[in-house]
Amino acid sequence: MIKSFEPIVDKDCRILILGSMPSVKSLEKHQYYGNKQNHFWKIIYELFNEEFDDDYERRKTFLLKHHVAVWDVLKSCDREGSSDSKIVNPVPNDFDAFLRQYPNIKSVFFNGSKAEELFKKMVEVKLNIRKDILFHRLPSTSPANAVKYKDKLEQWKIILSEHFWE
Repeated sequence: MIKSFEPIVDKDCRILILGSMPSVKSLEKHQYYGNKQNHFWKIIYELFNEEFDDDYERRKTFLLKHHVAVWDVLKSCDREGSSDSKIVNPVPNDFDAFLRQYPNIKSVFFNGSKAEELFKKMVEVKLNIRKDILFHRLPSTSPANAVKYKDKLEQWKIILSEHFWE
């Protein structure tokens, strides 16, 4: 069984980005999006027009400075390798408690279709979701997603829309 990480979040976060479960490389490094081939960090830094930073602690601070939280839909699962298609025995995180603890979160973005699928199947049906939260799926930043970086970045720019921060 593999387990996800604690969220990167504070009381001022307004946006939550959800993955499904960390990759093998991320789990080894104990870092969200720890695979250097994953575009997540480069996209986030580019969205906010700041220079990319390799230091993980500064990356976490950067997210919080911009009121962005990161977590995974799953608390734990069994999986061989890093592929989301290999996930079995998934256990979701407690979003009911999380969203009560962080009421300033106004928008949830799914990093890929698997995160959205797992959330809808395992969380949304059981959760009394606040009506003020907006949900939106973005293309996965994973290297397994063959979409070009520039195309991913263009689609991720929607995060900057005021509509998701209100």
